[in-house]
Amino acid sequence: MLLTACDSQLDLKPVDTIDASAAVSTSGDVEGLLVGAYDSMSDIDLYGGNLLRNAELLGDNGEIFWDGTFVEPDEIFRKAVLVNNASLANTWLDAYRTINIANTVLANLEVVTEANRARVEGEAKFVRGAMYFELVRNFAKAWTDGNPANNAGVPLVLTPTSEINNDSRVSRATVAAVYTQVISDLTDAESKLPATNGIFATKWAAAGMLSRVYMMQERYADAANAATRVIDSGRFSLVPSEEVFDLRTNQSGITTPEDIFSIHITDQDGINELNTFFGGTSFGGRGDILIEDAHIEMYEPGDKRAELFYEDNGLYTVKFRNQYGNVKIMRLAEMYLTRAEANFRNNSAIGATPAEDINRIRTRAGLAPIAATSLTIADIMKERRLELAFEGHLIHDIKRTRGTVGSLPYTSPKLIFPIPRREIDANPNLTQNEGYL
Repeated sequence: MLLTACDSQLDLKPVDTIDASAAVSTSGDVEGLLVGAYDSMSDIDLYGGNLLRNAELLGDNGEIFWDGTFVEPDEIFRKAVLVNNASLANTWLDAYRTINIANTVLANLEVVTEANRARVEGEAKFVRGAMYFELVRNFAKAWTDGNPANNAGVPLVLTPTSEINNDSRVSRATVAAVYTQVISDLTDAESKLPATNGIFATKWAAAGMLSRVYMMQERYADAANAATRVIDSGRFSLVPSEEVFDLRTNQSGITTPEDIFSIHITDQDGINELNTFFGGTSFGGRGDILIEDAHIEMYEPGDKRAELFYEDNGLYTVKFRNQYGNVKIMRLAEMYLTRAEANFRNNSAIGATPAEDINRIRTRAGLAPIAATSLTIADIMKERRLELAFEGHLIHDIKRTRGTVGSLPYTSPKLIFPIPRREIDANPNLTQNEGYL
């Protein structure tokens, strides 16, 4: 009997192996796993807030001030990131965990009921495409920086990883290859997703994400067309400035007619990390990110958006005052701003003229329209900055428009996050980004 017990112990399966076939044997299993992909994507180091926070900290040049004690975001704010930054390592790991869940869903589509199969595939590809887009624009050179066909992007893994072995040690694909995969996933997602889908991704969310991808690539006609598909869907509408964000406190988040895609937070599930860092201590936050005069001075007299701030032993944005407010990933105003910029740069009028789109945003903000004959790209980019302030666009807009952050050019290695040290140590096939050891 003792010998038998010993043999049984020796037959134990290693803990780095997952029997996925047993876990996803029915349509309900796969659809439940898909919900898990959304849950993973809403992690605090992803769309739960820190991805958006980091874009503002890294791109800031005097509009905000980091007043917190956490080391990791402080490094990002100072543009002095170390390879062992734990927050960025979690972003990398959580993104790939989310991708692996999506890959597992896609690998088991045959057990999904025919009525749900296209939707499930579309949602999984939306999740995977969005995560690869975030990885490549945070951990690799921008599309506008050098040659995307040669620049190292991030590892592309398109099948489930169930066992950790040498086959898991993949190399970095090129930036161009990652973008190609992102566009393929999001395009397929748009074609398969429904127009309405509860709190989950719709075809309009996929089209909106495509507009972001195309803008990063300077494919302005494609960006304008993608934004137009969202606008012309008729599913969304601008709401008054004071209603865009959930200004209540300590109540589960609401969805407005302007929201295209958001991460839903309740007092039972999820954490709004933008509230944690951008919110004052009286409203559930830490009070770590203060709004500086340099930002307030950008608003014209009469701009209703200048009223969206509050004092709480410092100046804070009301956008994230509600501790349980939804994290808005994409809203209609962005689509108008994207189309206006894309059409202006492309000298086109896809869907509307640049002036028509910009003036929709200005009118909502209580401002006088700008004549088409006097509209400049600077006007458009200013409206974009003020309308989307602190929502996670800053560093990416700077990079795609070849701007600067203080004295740092958009090509500075300091504006690219390092591949996490633990990943480099575990995978000899990974190369580190320039400027990091």
